[in-house]
Amino acid sequence: MLAVIYVMAKEDFYKLLGVEKNASEVEIKKSYRRMAMKFHPDRNADKPEAAEKKFKSVKEAYEILSNAKKRAAYDQFGHAGVDQSMGGGAGGFGGGGGDFGDIFGDVFGDIFGGGGGGGRRRSNVQAGADLRYNLELTLEEAVGGTEATVKVPVLVSCKACNGSGAKKGSTPVTCTTCQGHGQVRMQQGFFSVQQACPTCHGTGQQIKDPCRPCQGQGRVQENKTLSVKVPAGVDTGDRIRLAGEGEAGANGGPSGDLYVQVQVKDHAIFTRDGANLYCEVPISFPTACVGGTLEVPTLNGKVKLKIPAETQTGKLFRLRGKGVKPVRGGAVGDLLCRVQIETPVRLTKEQKTLVEKLQESLTGGGKHHSPQEHSWTDGVKSFFDKLTG
Repeated sequence: MLAVIYVMAKEDFYKLLGVEKNASEVEIKKSYRRMAMKFHPDRNADKPEAAEKKFKSVKEAYEILSNAKKRAAYDQFGHAGVDQSMGGGAGGFGGGGGDFGDIFGDVFGDIFGGGGGGGRRRSNVQAGADLRYNLELTLEEAVGGTEATVKVPVLVSCKACNGSGAKKGSTPVTCTTCQGHGQVRMQQGFFSVQQACPTCHGTGQQIKDPCRPCQGQGRVQENKTLSVKVPAGVDTGDRIRLAGEGEAGANGGPSGDLYVQVQVKDHAIFTRDGANLYCEVPISFPTACVGGTLEVPTLNGKVKLKIPAETQTGKLFRLRGKGVKPVRGGAVGDLLCRVQIETPVRLTKEQKTLVEKLQESLTGGGKHHSPQEHSWTDGVKSFFDKLTG
């Protein structure tokens, strides 16, 4: 008679979780998490005991409805069917089915990497880390392409133990701290959080007899010599990926990659801007006045540059196709030569006299032989006239 009263007093499990009787497993699990958060005692500080009671009822409902066999028995016989099949506990709140910490662990197990109850064992196979190597190139090497040899310190799989970390002839054993789960549970009050086992670091295994060369790590450091093919047209900031040439993975995991970072050195003559090259070309005063032809350097040899008469300092001359072909495709850039007129220095007395005569000749006759100077002088005069006017 007491058993009948106990069953009749229980609330319908579907109503407890707020779902329909034809709800899917996904809907039931989603609703369970929502209800568990709603009735968590820490969120109901005013009525913690009532909240905990409701929380456990929600847990009990979920344990039944998330199990296909128990759910079928409950749908057919109600509470009596599942109480008999579970020995009067339906999850055991007072009957050995788990404490409140277990409930909290079930709700948040996915967040902390655990599973319902014991936690999932973390895979001990880990990918190796990616590495970066800074490669300095001359401008000629970057523009024309080259093949460079680099030495990189990397962690490689230990040959003595084939990467297992255990001495030859021995094998890793199940961790005695976590019993091979790879995780342990830390509990304070209502909170139960799973974390990686401090003994085996989440692998679930211990090495009792470690390999001497690698000290049980499964990897040793070596200097690896690699040949890097640098394509033509690379520039500072470009990266070349060498797949699988990074650090070896742990416990048979895949190796990481090596990224070669390009850094182009400054050049004595040329400055690069994308596909174009720039250089400054000094010319003499007479050449600037009457014109002439100069030889200018390019990355492929010398070419002739024609300087027209009356060339002003700073003028840019474009040599098409004498720049860089970009590594990602596109037209070859140009070489832009900026002329700089040099003022004669260390003049003799005779040369100074000739320059003075030239100056007298240029300023006489009413012609303006220095148009920029004349324009600037007129602009200054106009400026001061406005100030005084």
